[in-house]
Amino acid sequence: MTTAENDLGQRFLFDDTDIRGEILSLQDSYHQVLQNGDYPPALQILLGEFLAGVALLSATLKFDGSISLQAVGKGPVNMIVADCTRQSSLRAITRFSAAPFDGECGETTSTVTDSAALTSLLGSQATLAVTIEPAQGERYQGIVPLERHSLSDCLSDYFHRSEQLPTRICLSADGRRAAGLLLQVLPLSDGTRDEWDEGEEHWRLVNTLVDTLNKQEQLEFGHETLLRRLFYQQKVRMLATRTFRFSCSCSRARTARALLGFGAHELQVMLEEKTPIEITCQFCLQHYRFNKKDIEKLLNDDPTLH
Repeated sequence: MTTAENDLGQRFLFDDTDIRGEILSLQDSYHQVLQNGDYPPALQILLGEFLAGVALLSATLKFDGSISLQAVGKGPVNMIVADCTRQSSLRAITRFSAAPFDGECGETTSTVTDSAALTSLLGSQATLAVTIEPAQGERYQGIVPLERHSLSDCLSDYFHRSEQLPTRICLSADGRRAAGLLLQVLPLSDGTRDEWDEGEEHWRLVNTLVDTLNKQEQLEFGHETLLRRLFYQQKVRMLATRTFRFSCSCSRARTARALLGFGAHELQVMLEEKTPIEITCQFCLQHYRFNKKDIEKLLNDDPTLH
């Protein structure tokens, strides 16, 4: 990855084929996420893969809005979620049990390796949800069982089930950098049998070449260098770029609305136990404080409580 490609995504096309792609590299935004929590190495890698994954998914959005990628399970990791907006703002967080990572019963070695499979981290009954929230329109959520050992394969399966478009996703992270590659067959209009056969042959060839890609190459090579080395038999045309950044959508107003969800009685109890009420955003560690006057104003201004 070159310095110029830090937190950069770029679209590309294969000339003479109906296959499009997206390639991206994350560094500063990834570092910011890791700085906001004390994560063991296995989860640093997993967070990087989720960030790269949701950033790739955001490239498929054709409208203003946001997309989130969330896995929930009963393994050492309870939940991991990553968000990306149409404006390329990223954030992510995970909740986990520390014992499997720190060692149990006085042991000093972790029972979870840095390269642990996704199913090992989240458990055998985990699910993966992709949620799309348009700025205008209805929220959409697709949920699939988390059955594959890597997030790359799980997301490829998700596209196959939801959009029925052949899709290949490759994700890599090492605690310092994260990278993603998406390849997808474009929807085709009616064509001749020969055209369909040719398209399938191109897709098989591209997948065979992607099978040779390793983690070190994906994390270290610049975008054009990697694509040129990987697809040396094809003509790759680089298209528009976009820059990613870490940014959180939390605000005092949103936090206040969340507090109202507890109800007037519960808020009064909370004030009696501790004043002011302090809320910390788990994504960005921003602190919000609400004293008795703040809570009274919230309750008086909320028409649903009158």
